[in-house]
Amino acid sequence: MSVKSDKLEDQRSSGGASVAKKLVPYGGYYTNKVPGHDPELTGTGPGTPMGEFMRAFWHPVCMSIELTDTPRFLKILGEELVAFRDGSGRVGVLHAHCVHRGASLEYGAIMEHGIRCCYHGMVFDVDGACLHVPFPKGEEKEAQKYACSIRQGAYKAVERNGLVFAYMGPPEAEPPFPEWEGDFTVLPGDELVPYSNFQHCNWLQVQDNAADNYHPTALHAGKNVVNERYQGTTFDEVGAASMEVAPDMHFVPVQQGRSLACAGARRVDKDRLFVRVQHQVLPNLSLHAYTSEDGSKKKLFSRFHIIRWTVPVDDENSKMIGWRVMGPGIDTRGVGDKSLVGYESIDFLEGQVAMRRPERFGQYALEDLPPIPPDHREREHYKDAQYAPGDYEAIISQRPIAVHALEHPTRFDAGLFQFRKMLRDAVRGTNAAASARAFAEWFREQGGAPNSYCSGNVFEIAEGETVEEEVQRRRMVTRRIIDILNNGESMKGAERSTFVRNSFEELEQSMKR
Repeated sequence: MSVKSDKLEDQRSSGGASVAKKLVPYGGYYTNKVPGHDPELTGTGPGTPMGEFMRAFWHPVCMSIELTDTPRFLKILGEELVAFRDGSGRVGVLHAHCVHRGASLEYGAIMEHGIRCCYHGMVFDVDGACLHVPFPKGEEKEAQKYACSIRQGAYKAVERNGLVFAYMGPPEAEPPFPEWEGDFTVLPGDELVPYSNFQHCNWLQVQDNAADNYHPTALHAGKNVVNERYQGTTFDEVGAASMEVAPDMHFVPVQQGRSLACAGARRVDKDRLFVRVQHQVLPNLSLHAYTSEDGSKKKLFSRFHIIRWTVPVDDENSKMIGWRVMGPGIDTRGVGDKSLVGYESIDFLEGQVAMRRPERFGQYALEDLPPIPPDHREREHYKDAQYAPGDYEAIISQRPIAVHALEHPTRFDAGLFQFRKMLRDAVRGTNAAASARAFAEWFREQGGAPNSYCSGNVFEIAEGETVEEEVQRRRMVTRRIIDILNNGESMKGAERSTFVRNSFEELEQSMKR
């Protein structure tokens, strides 16, 4: 046996997965053991660190259109729930299993006030109170006594612009509902259009994708589609080459480590620089600037285009649920299609979510879902997805729960790793400002309407004469943009918008001198 072989045998017997083993040609044997996932961040059930942290926030749980004349079964944060709108118009979100004998309220009857269990007729109000117990006539006092002794698990719910939100934490610690920037700064003529897309994987890898501003250069580039087999999938969605340019990224924790500003500079052409600032907010909110920017015209401090939460269903499933901002104020190119935005449908990345696969919900009615074959690789649209994979395929194919220990990150992965660190700091209490209690207090201080760093900008800034000068120019611009947004944190509304736009104008002029 050679010295090299002896060394490898010693490494195998000692059990360590060394760099030497990993770099051996055809050395799959040395990397075939898959370690466990990262439960501190990926587990969200009751009693888990991340699950308890998430329960301190409001989350969208379904769309308003899902509340029909029958209860809607849901699974959120590992809990089985039913959502419904009673005859008086109130929305209830209750534990699915009746507190009496465990029958599911998904088969219950919606009443004028509350919901009636199908099994024995118990009626529960939206706050969980038992309104009626069907005891025999003459036993009304006993029935009332029994009704006062039980309570169905319930969560407070509110509706906003076609979405149903629930607070699933301790009722005594309920935070204000965060109306970011006062209804998300929708310009006159624009509107918040709700949507919901199921993701067949853990919540964190979906949220990671939102912080990964580098992947569009490959995943959303039409040039990478096999033999131009688009199969109805929208690539080059920006309408220009700018999104295929590798961005120069600058990641900055802001708002005392409660959120992350992700500024990416892309060169549109030799005269214009496109700088897009995404905003990631703990634990699972992301705010995105215009996705269809072609960079053809100057634009300063353009606001929200996508607002979304990544909501855990259980540890191996999640939802992307939020609003797509539609209208001429944000969609300056007029490429949005409102008719495609809704339940299991979205217009801006057709084919990039599960809607491409009708066996994965698609645009079927809730009651008409076709059977799911046992192997997803045998499904009707599997080959189409291979020709033109999108976010959905890239995200769910990381395994049902991505294994962080097997990752080998590069510099451009810095945003998602920074966000993971911020999550850990919040969960562990190593950043007191990001604790659930501090978050709630901050929301109150902000009047329930904190500022977002999200913005899309096209600057008339010429390309540097050398590569070195261009790199320096891009990085200087992204840093100064974040500085300006930081300086405007104490301002609100029109005052802040005017300050930021004027400061961006000064930045552009300074780069021309």
